[in-house]
Amino acid sequence: MKKILKPLISGIVIGALSLTINIDKNVLANDIANTCKYDSASKVNPDYSTMNCLLTETALRYNVPPEIVKAIAEGESGNWRHFDMNGKAIVTADNGIGIMQITNQAGYNQDRLKSDIIYNIRAGVETLDDMFKRKDLPSINGGERDILEHWYFAIMAYNGTKPVNSPFVQATGERNANAYQEKILRIIERLELIDLTELPFTREHFQYDSNSRENIKFSVMNYDFDLPLTKSKYFFKTNQKVNATTNVTVRTKPTTDSPSMGTLRKGEIVTITGPFEYEAVSTKKNHFVWYPVKRNDGTEGYVASSYLNYSASTPTTPVGSIDVSKFADYKADQYWAEDFQWAVNKGLISGYPNVYNPATKKYENLLKPNTNLTENQMLSVLFRYFKSDELASTKPSSSWSADVNYQLASKYALPTLGGISASKQVYAVKDITRGNFARILASMHYGKTVSQKKAIQFLRDFDLTTTKTDAEFKPNDSLTRAHAVAFFHRYEQIFNK
Repeated sequence: MKKILKPLISGIVIGALSLTINIDKNVLANDIANTCKYDSASKVNPDYSTMNCLLTETALRYNVPPEIVKAIAEGESGNWRHFDMNGKAIVTADNGIGIMQITNQAGYNQDRLKSDIIYNIRAGVETLDDMFKRKDLPSINGGERDILEHWYFAIMAYNGTKPVNSPFVQATGERNANAYQEKILRIIERLELIDLTELPFTREHFQYDSNSRENIKFSVMNYDFDLPLTKSKYFFKTNQKVNATTNVTVRTKPTTDSPSMGTLRKGEIVTITGPFEYEAVSTKKNHFVWYPVKRNDGTEGYVASSYLNYSASTPTTPVGSIDVSKFADYKADQYWAEDFQWAVNKGLISGYPNVYNPATKKYENLLKPNTNLTENQMLSVLFRYFKSDELASTKPSSSWSADVNYQLASKYALPTLGGISASKQVYAVKDITRGNFARILASMHYGKTVSQKKAIQFLRDFDLTTTKTDAEFKPNDSLTRAHAVAFFHRYEQIFNK
C-alpha cells in the first residue's frame, strides 16, 4: 500500500514554522479513507497495516510526526483498537472514546467520535496540534515540528499537566518513568525502533503540590539543548541521500517476510527511490514504514524507516560544507571563527536553531560561543571526537540522560567530578573548569589519569595553549564552547594531520 498524497493542503512548512490548512475536513476524511483503502462505514477494527495508514496519513496532513500520533494511539487504546467485539466504540470509565481516547473535547460530535475512526483520529491529532501551539507550555530549542523531542510538553498536555506527569518525582528527585509523556516516548523507542534523547531537565523546573490537582507550574519556559535530537523518519524525499544507522537487511518487498537482498553496513549511503510504503503483510503490526532504496552498486530493495538517517555525511565530509557564517552570532574576526567552522562540520557540536537572541531581540540561529559547557556536555564533545562509534552503540544502564557519557568516562578512567552514582550526578550539570577539562583531555590522550599540573603542561608542550604559566591558563575559570572547540581543533591539527 503506497503513500498517496493528494493536493488538498494549501501550505505545509516543516520545521519551526506553523502549518496552514485550508481544506474541507470531509474531503480530507474521504481522501484518507481512499488512500488507506478503508471502508468508513465498517464497525470492525481495520487490520494493522490499514490502521498504520490511517494514523500516519492523518498525522501528515496536520504536520504532526506520525511516530507520536501512533504511539499515543498505542498508549491510549492498547493495540490500536477502536471497536469492541460487538462493533461498539470502546469507552473507558473516564469517558475516553475510541482509539485516541477523546475525553471532554468541545466542538466534536460525540456520536461520530464513537462511530467514525477517521474522525476520532482527526480529533486526537488536532488536539495534539493545539497542545504544540500553546504559549503557556515550555518550548524546546526552536520548536521545530519535525523534531520528536520537541513535542515533549505537547504530549504531556494531551494527558494533562498534572503532578502525576511531572518529569520528576518531587519526593525523591528521581525521573518519573510513569509520567504520560515518558511512557509515550518509550513506545516510540520500542515500536518505531528509534533511540530518542532523554532531555536533561531538572526537578526545580517543575513546581507542584503532590496532594493537589492543580497544574504543574513551569519555572523555565524555553530550553536550549545542544544535543543530538531526532527528526521524524517520514519526510525523506525521492532521490534524497540517507545512511543506515546500523547494519540492516535490505528486503525485496516491504516486509521482513520477504527474501534478503543483502545487508547495509552501518553508515552506508543509499538513495531514496520513491515514497514510503506500509507493511505488506496486513496482520503484522509495525509502527514504522518501508522506504524503497538503491545502493551504489545498483541493487534496489526496501529498508525499514527506523534504520535510515537524514545525515548522509561521512567522516571525510570537507570542512566548509556547512557555512557557520549563517549563524547570527558568528564573527569572522574572532579567534574561534575557524574552530567553529571545523567543529560544526566535524559533528562535534551543533548550533541552536531559531532561539531568542537578546542582542537583536529576534529569533535566530546561534552558535553561543561564550556559553559555558557543563562537564556532561564536554564529555559529549570529547567522545564524539575520540569514540564516536562507541558513543553511538553504548546502551544506557539507567534513565539518567548522562548515563552513557559517564559509562565511557569510567571505562577510560577519566578524572570526572560527576558520575553515575546519585551523589555524583549533580556535578554532571555544573560548569566544567578549564583545569578539569585539561585533565580529562590529557588523560584521554595518554590512556591514564594525570594530574592537573601535568595536564596543563601537556597542553603547553604540544602548543595546545599559548599560555606560559598555570596561573595564566586560568584553570579555575569555566570552559566556554569557544574554548572547547579551539582546544579540539588544535589537537586535531597537531595529532591528526
